Amino acid sequence: MNKLLILALFFIAFVSCKMPEARRPVSVKTGSFIDASVERNKKLNAKEQSTIKKLMEREKKDYIASKSGFWYYYNIKVDADSLETPEFGDIINYDYNVKDLNGSLIYSKDDIKDKTYVMDKEELFTGLREGLKLMKTGETVTFLFPSQKAYGYYGDLNKIGTNIPLICEVTVHSITENQSD
Repeated sequence: MNKLLILALFFIAFVSCKMPEARRPVSVKTGSFIDASVERNKKLNAKEQSTIKKLMEREKKDYIASKSGFWYYYNIKVDADSLETPEFGDIINYDYNVKDLNGSLIYSKDDIKDKTYVMDKEELFTGLREGLKLMKTGETVTFLFPSQKAYGYYGDLNKIGTNIPLICEVTVHSITENQSD
């Protein structure tokens, strides 16, 4: 009986000593959410592009397509070669107003007041940051920003909602060159 008990315990100990197996995941992610999001964004972008192109045709202005994915035209253009566009670290004093594509005023220049921005060193929505790089002191430019160049999915958490393309009329009052070079 003793030998049988020892033999049974030895057998149980031998059988239970196998290598641990990795647990298999409960569910497998296929990336379908990302694929659906990409498709949704492509459709949104195409719709916004179409609306913006119709607006440009209706207004009959000399819009310029930027390399950054927005359009603009000069209300007031300064041709002076002595004036330069801002570079990294330059301080820009400007004001602007914001409208939706229907022309309804969202923020006026009085609401926003004059702004001071240190080029590429402070937070500013993508389209306006890129647009300011194209301007000289004294110029006024009207920009058409698709939502991804404006406030995108989140809006500004105030008056600008989700995925709203914008029209911004921007005036640069001064550009102060960065002195720390």
